[in-house]
Amino acid sequence: MTTKLSAASLPAITTAATPAYDRKDLTPGIVHFGVGNFHRAHQAVYLDDLFALGEDHDWAIIGAGVRDADAAMREKLEAQDWLTTVVEQEADASSARVTGAMIDYLRPGDTQAIIARLADPATRIVSLTITEGGYYIDPATQQVDISHPDLVWDAAHLDAPRTVFGLILAGLLRRREQGIIPFTVMSCDNIPGNGDVTRNASSLLADKAQMGLGDWVRENVAFPNGMVDRITPATSERERKLLSENFGIDDNWPVFCESFRQWVLEEHFPAGRPALEKVGVQFVDDVSPYEHMKIRILNGGHATIAYPAGLMDIHFVHEAMEHPLIAAFLRKVEDEEIIPVVPPVPNTNLHDYRALCERRFANPKIGDTIRRLALDGSNRQPKFIIPSALDRVKMGTSVTGLALVSALWCRYCYGTTESGAVIEPNDPSWDRLTAQAKLAKDKPDIWLQMTDIYGEVATLSPFSSAFSHALETLWSIGTEATLKRYLADQL
Repeated sequence: MTTKLSAASLPAITTAATPAYDRKDLTPGIVHFGVGNFHRAHQAVYLDDLFALGEDHDWAIIGAGVRDADAAMREKLEAQDWLTTVVEQEADASSARVTGAMIDYLRPGDTQAIIARLADPATRIVSLTITEGGYYIDPATQQVDISHPDLVWDAAHLDAPRTVFGLILAGLLRRREQGIIPFTVMSCDNIPGNGDVTRNASSLLADKAQMGLGDWVRENVAFPNGMVDRITPATSERERKLLSENFGIDDNWPVFCESFRQWVLEEHFPAGRPALEKVGVQFVDDVSPYEHMKIRILNGGHATIAYPAGLMDIHFVHEAMEHPLIAAFLRKVEDEEIIPVVPPVPNTNLHDYRALCERRFANPKIGDTIRRLALDGSNRQPKFIIPSALDRVKMGTSVTGLALVSALWCRYCYGTTESGAVIEPNDPSWDRLTAQAKLAKDKPDIWLQMTDIYGEVATLSPFSSAFSHALETLWSIGTEATLKRYLADQL
């Protein structure tokens, strides 16, 4: 017997914690774009904790979005009164909680309603979880591509914008016209300098839309940088079934995640903020050391294990960590090539952090998939792997391991595993990547001609030579044998 999740059914749920506050007392203070699994396992959980302390009930979340997937999520959550079941899983324990920090979700496509909510004085923070690909970043330059058709449209049609940045700008304009202080724009995505990138996207669009508007945005709107962390796999029927069987709850879109979570934010909120420091959020003057650590070591580590595991037909991340070659490959690349180019982090031992990441990757309960880690390499490699390689080359040190990571990505994009199984499209640019990978089988340097992805490092012979040799070796002797050579310092 299961209980269908809804506000009315909360008293009947005894297998999970439920909101320890009256949701009727909540009023909105945050509009969040991109109500996906990560947001609901991270920002929404912190706010749920804060509300349970009896604090800051005027900071509830209103969801928003611009994609078709946002409409589907809205429909699922509306049917359960915007509630979400979050299941935290470790190897030896699982627990569930129902969170209630979100109280509404604006209908995607209802542009005027979204702009009106953004212009409401009660909206003091606009937060974003729109993934790395949502920022219109040119992979090679790591700058916003203001020539993208979506941004070109918005610059000419601020009355009917299609992007998150166009909507933000339209909301800011209306607030300026009405004499209302600008809201703070808070990115919660895994990109270096996420606040700076969001400022650039917003102000460059403003430059293009109206003379002087970009300068006004730069001078008056706060975009704090932040580091966010919690492993949160996609939801499938597997997770829905586990929730039903183990906790007796029927949730349209539950979230499964690890118990670990971290959030480090720069203290820059002129319009005010909830007292998140009371529930574990760390506020600092400069978040960049924490960002570098997380993006290079954790996200870079994910990229390191994703492609060899994918090529070896391994499905789950914890299964990859159980494979001795992959686990050893991860540790060697991290210790010898990634960690040495990560700047120091206050009160943190980077090798201890790497060990923590390994334990998190090995969690058998999470059910995180290799396919998820391998997703969108054309956006992720330039952020998680290539910067470390470029730093290494400029220092005059070895890039054998990082070049092998990139060669494994190329081999993965060929579209078949070592067993010959077809790899289904797993990147917005999959057709291009597959075509390039097929040409690179015989001429590896063709892969590096994608300068929009590789940028400067493609022109530097220490990397290009190591990459070409690694790819040739992969095609010659296969993934396992190549990993063995690397681990024996014979690649």
